[in-house]
Amino acid sequence: MNYRFISYIVGWILNFQGIFLIIPSFVALYYGEDSGFAYVVTSIICLAIGVALTLKKPSNKAFYAKDGFISVAACWIVLSITGALPFVFNGEIPSIVDAMFETISGFTTTGATILSDVEALSKCNLFWRSFTHWIGGMGVLVFVLCILPLAGGDNMHLLKAESPGPSVNKLVPRVRDTALILYGIYIFLTIIEVVLLLISGMTAFDALTTSFGTAGTGGFGIKNNSMADYSVAIQNIVGVFMMLFGVNFSIYFLLLVRKPKQILKSEELRVYVGIIAISTIVIGINIRGSFPSIWSALQQAFFQVSSVITTTGFATVDFNLWPSLSKSVLILLMFVGACAGSTGGGIKVSRIVILWKDIKNELAAYMHPRSVRTVRIEGKKVNNEIVNSVKTYISLYLVIFISSVLLISFENYSFETNFTAVAATLNNVGPGFDGVGPMENFAKYNSFSKYILMFDMLAGRLELIPMVIIFNPSVWKIRGKRLFS
Repeated sequence: MNYRFISYIVGWILNFQGIFLIIPSFVALYYGEDSGFAYVVTSIICLAIGVALTLKKPSNKAFYAKDGFISVAACWIVLSITGALPFVFNGEIPSIVDAMFETISGFTTTGATILSDVEALSKCNLFWRSFTHWIGGMGVLVFVLCILPLAGGDNMHLLKAESPGPSVNKLVPRVRDTALILYGIYIFLTIIEVVLLLISGMTAFDALTTSFGTAGTGGFGIKNNSMADYSVAIQNIVGVFMMLFGVNFSIYFLLLVRKPKQILKSEELRVYVGIIAISTIVIGINIRGSFPSIWSALQQAFFQVSSVITTTGFATVDFNLWPSLSKSVLILLMFVGACAGSTGGGIKVSRIVILWKDIKNELAAYMHPRSVRTVRIEGKKVNNEIVNSVKTYISLYLVIFISSVLLISFENYSFETNFTAVAATLNNVGPGFDGVGPMENFAKYNSFSKYILMFDMLAGRLELIPMVIIFNPSVWKIRGKRLFS
């Protein structure tokens, strides 16, 4: 284990965290809030430790697979702890457990909250909550890779470990250039949404915080009823951008290099759009009686479908009150999630497609034992290693999900509450149903259950492996295999 290099990466994360924390202090200064001083103090702490860890660049740059996983897990844990300190220091979330829950929910773009009155927070705290979504959406290590060539050719697995989906490919030969392209697209789409929201009548503060939550597919609202108070036009803009941020960012790269034919070939994109369309129609028809027209019902259905499948978590209505069919569709969408390579969470559409095709091949093999079948996506053979990794992911996902439901069930809440609480956190969705519905919160759980749900949020955002592997004793003893060159 290259501990020196891991600490070097963590040090740079702390340096950037220190810089990020300065921004809400300027927000506090603008609005004349004393609570901004907590961000200055936390920033100084982060920079002091970060500079100490990065003063000397490590001579040993050998970076192995387990080093990458440990680095990613350590960085996100450090981000979560330091990001929670301002809430504790300024006293607006005095409990360290609750502050960490809120911060982890922010960085992992989950959007689950322990707050019953969001509007009681100061502007700088509201800004920081939403800004953590934007930082965590694309991934802070992706941002660091834009600025620093950390480990030469060996830094690809940092990108792979942090980016959502079964596989992450370089868009261009250099990893640093790939990271720059990803962040360039991310920033451009965010700016476009901010401009459209401003034109539609939102204030600058609301437009920024809402766009941060949309871009990161996080869903922290700055209003107690999330997006319900805003106009239909604003809701439609947010609904469309939630869907756009749930698309694989390589699709936007293909637009940049003018390869529209390859976009049309994207099987994952077609399935993703198809699921949204069908779900919207089914729910819209099912809830027709609760709205003045079918178009109003479809508009509300689209917003909620776009929010849930992209695991954003914004809401315009209390869908906890919808009929069973509509609620069932939304619960299924929690698990499906967005596309690989997007800022969304969940299992991912690509994994669902690969798993479905593999199941079809296995069933066909029973009828035709001598036939040789392979999983193909867009006409190309999917490597058996990727197919096996999808199966491993699903198996591990089920183990974590079932274990989490059982562990938080010691609290005597309804099965629907506990089941969807885990579904909402492990899939980074935010709101669940019943006791953790869109107009409820997670404050009711005790500290033990909150730690379980915090682990689920981190595991879900980091594709399970980095958070699970740190509990494997062999990782800390045996020299890792070098997987990337």
